[in-house]
Amino acid sequence: MLTNNLGYPRIGSKRELKKACEQYWSGNSSIQSLVQTGKDIRKQNWELQKAAGIDLIPSNDFSFYDQVLDLSLTVGAIPRRYHEVILNKRNNELDLYFAMARGYQKDGLDITAMEMTKWFDTNYHYIVPEFLKDQQFKLFSTKIIDEYSESVRLGIKTKPVIIGPVSYLLLGKEKESDFDRIDLIKNLLPVYVDLLKKLEEQHVEWVQLDEPFLSLDLTEKDRVAYKYVYTELKKQFPKLKILLATYFGALQDNAALVASLPVYALHIDLVRSPEQLERVLELILVNMYLSVGVVDGRDVWKNDFQKSLNLIELALESVGHDRLIISPSCSLIHSPCDLDLETNEETLPLEIKDWMAFAKQKIDEVVVLKQLANDKDLADPRLVANFDSNENRSASTLIHNPVVKQRVAAITETDDQRHSRFSVRQELQRKSLNLPLFPTTTIGSFPQTPEVRSWRAKYKKGDLSLAEYDALLEAETTETIRFQEDAGIDVLVHGEFERNDMVEYFGEQLAGFAFTKNGWVQSYGSRCVKPPVIYGDVYRPAPMTVRWAAYAQSLTDKWVKGMLTGPVTILQWSFVRNDQPRSETCTQIALAIRDEVNDLESVGIKIIQIDEPAIREGLPLRKADWQNYLEWAVRAFRISASGVKDDTQIHTHMCYSEFNDIIQNIADMDADVITIECSRSQMELLDVFADFKYPNEIGPGVYDIHSPRVPRKEEMVTLLEKARKVIPASQLWVNPDCGLKTRHWEETKKALTEMVAAAKVLRESVEEAVTL
Repeated sequence: MLTNNLGYPRIGSKRELKKACEQYWSGNSSIQSLVQTGKDIRKQNWELQKAAGIDLIPSNDFSFYDQVLDLSLTVGAIPRRYHEVILNKRNNELDLYFAMARGYQKDGLDITAMEMTKWFDTNYHYIVPEFLKDQQFKLFSTKIIDEYSESVRLGIKTKPVIIGPVSYLLLGKEKESDFDRIDLIKNLLPVYVDLLKKLEEQHVEWVQLDEPFLSLDLTEKDRVAYKYVYTELKKQFPKLKILLATYFGALQDNAALVASLPVYALHIDLVRSPEQLERVLELILVNMYLSVGVVDGRDVWKNDFQKSLNLIELALESVGHDRLIISPSCSLIHSPCDLDLETNEETLPLEIKDWMAFAKQKIDEVVVLKQLANDKDLADPRLVANFDSNENRSASTLIHNPVVKQRVAAITETDDQRHSRFSVRQELQRKSLNLPLFPTTTIGSFPQTPEVRSWRAKYKKGDLSLAEYDALLEAETTETIRFQEDAGIDVLVHGEFERNDMVEYFGEQLAGFAFTKNGWVQSYGSRCVKPPVIYGDVYRPAPMTVRWAAYAQSLTDKWVKGMLTGPVTILQWSFVRNDQPRSETCTQIALAIRDEVNDLESVGIKIIQIDEPAIREGLPLRKADWQNYLEWAVRAFRISASGVKDDTQIHTHMCYSEFNDIIQNIADMDADVITIECSRSQMELLDVFADFKYPNEIGPGVYDIHSPRVPRKEEMVTLLEKARKVIPASQLWVNPDCGLKTRHWEETKKALTEMVAAAKVLRESVEEAVTL
C-alpha cells in the first residue's frame, strides 16, 4: 500500500504567509522576503510529510493567494484589464497576480479585482476565472514546474497537484453571452499537454489532477469533455501516473464515467460518502489504483481507526495491497496545522483535545492506518488507544445537556413565524424608523487597528483590567459613532471593536464551544479564520452583545443596528461535532440567538442584523439533497428572528454567493432587509432578485471591501443606477459589500464619504423626476 496526501495547509503553523503577504502589500518588505517565506513554508511542509512516512507528497499545493488564481496565471487566462500591469517594467509576476486578486490603484491605473466566490461547500473563497468567447490560453507561469524542481533539490520527489481542466473551466464564468465555457476545453487542453510535457522532462512520476466537479451534477456536454480530456492525456502520456482526485461527495451517477476514464489512479472521498466504495470497486478498471480518502480533511476530530480499517479491508479484498492508496478525504487546507501547538487547557481542556486531530496529526493517522491494515493486530496499542479515546468522547458528560434537548423538542410552528406579513411590517417600520430614500448603512464592523488588537491581547494577558479595556473600547466606539454621524450615514453600527471574529466572539459566550490558539485556516488570500469547536449541546448562559449595542445607541439620536451572526453561519464556520445531525446543532444555536435578539429589542434596539453569509455555502453539492438542508437552515434563521415585534426591523447579510437556485428560500427567510455582495459582479447578482420580484428590501453592495482601492462616487452611482433599473427605489439600501474590519481607516473614511455622496445623487435624481 501507498500513503498519499492531497494537499497541506500553506499558511504556516503560525500564519507566517499572512504576515509576509501583508508586509509586502504595505511596502514594508521586499519581494525577496516574501518569496523566501514561501520557500520556507514549502520546505517545512514537505519535510514534515516525508518524516511522517507519506509516499505521495504534494507540491503546487502552496499558493500566495489562491490555487485557482494560480492556475489562471499558469494557463494565461489574464483578463485584458490587467495587461497594463504586465507592461509596467517595475511590476513582477506576483504584482500582476495580486492585482488580479485585490485590484490595482496606482501608477495612474484604477483596476477592479476579479470576482471571488466560495469553493464548493467550504468557507474557502477562490478567485473566479473570467472567460471570453474567443479565449486563448498559453503557458504563462511556470510555478508548478518551479516548485516541483524546488522539492527535488531538497531530496523530496513530490507529486504536483493541478486543478483538472474540466473543473477549472466549470469554476469560471463567461464574461460574454452566447457561449458555454466548457466549449473552451479544446483551447485549454494543449496548455495542459505543454505543462505535463515539461513536468515529464523533469522526471515527474505522479501528477494529481483535481476534478471535484465529478461529485456534482453534470451536463452531457461536461461528461463528453471529461472523456475527451482524459483520453487525450492518456494518448499523450501513456507512462505518466495520473491520479484523478474527486472529493467533497459521492460520484453517484458519475461513477461509471469516472471508472471508465483511462487514468492510473482514482481518489474517492469515503468520509463524505463511505457507501460509494462498493459501487466504485465494481466499476474500476482492472489495473487502476484506488486512493481511499478515509481521514477527514475538513474537520478536527480524531479518526475512528476501526471504521476506517473496515473500509480499507473491503477495498483490499478487491484491489489488493499493491493497488491501494491510503489518503485523507481531500486537501488538508481546510484543517488547522498542528494540534501540538494547543497548550491552553482553559480554552481547550485536555479531555476535548484528546478527541481531536489537526493536519499534522491527520498525516500521522494516514500512516498508522496503513501500518494497522498491514499488521492486522487487534491488540495494537495504537488501535486500543484510538478506540478508548472515541468511546470516552461518546460517553462524556461534557457533551449532553438535557435542558437544551428538551427546549429544541418543544419548538412549535409559531416560533419560526413573524407576527405579520412583510407588507404590514414594512409600513410600521417606515413610520417608526423614518429613514430617507436609499438609506445608507454599513455591514457592521469597522477597521480593527493594531491598537485595538493590542488592547484585546493585553486584556487577555491580564495587562489591562476589564475597566481599562472597556474604557478604551468605549472611546473607539464613540469616535466611530461620531464619524458615521459626520459622514451622514443613516443607520449606524457600533464598530464591533470588542470582537475578535464574527463567529469566535459568539462561540466564546455560548456553552458547548471550545477554542484554539493556533487553529487557523485560510479563508481567502491573507485572511485566516480560527473556527471555534462545537463539541457539545449549545445554549446562551448570558446576553452577549447588549452592553455594546445599548452603549452605542446612547451616544446618538440615529438608529444603531444590533449586530449578530446567524445560526447557520455559526454552524458552518465552526468545526462541528459529528455525533449528531447538523440540523440539531443549528437549531440549538438558533434558540441562543433568538434569546439575544429579544434582549436587544428590550433595550431599544429597533434594527437588528443577523448575518447569514454561509447559507448558500451550506448547500449540499447535489441538488437532490438541497431541500432537506434548506428547510432546516431557513427554519433556524426564522427561529432566531421571529421573537420580535413587527416594527423591529430584521436585517441579514450574505456575500460571495450565487442566489439563482435558492431565491425562493432566501425569500422564505423573511428578513425585512437583505444586504448582499454585488460590486465585483457589477450588480449581476441583482438580476435574480428582480426576476423573482423579491418582495422585501435589498442593499446591494456598492463597493468591494476586499480590495484596498477607494471607489469614486461616480462609480457607485453607476452601480446604483443599474440596481435601480431592476429593483424599485423604495426597496433599495446603500452599503458596502461586507464588513470593514480588515480595511484601514483612511481608505474606509474616503470610501464611505463617497458612498453617502452617491446615495444623495440618487435621492436628488428621484426628487427631480417627481418634480418633473
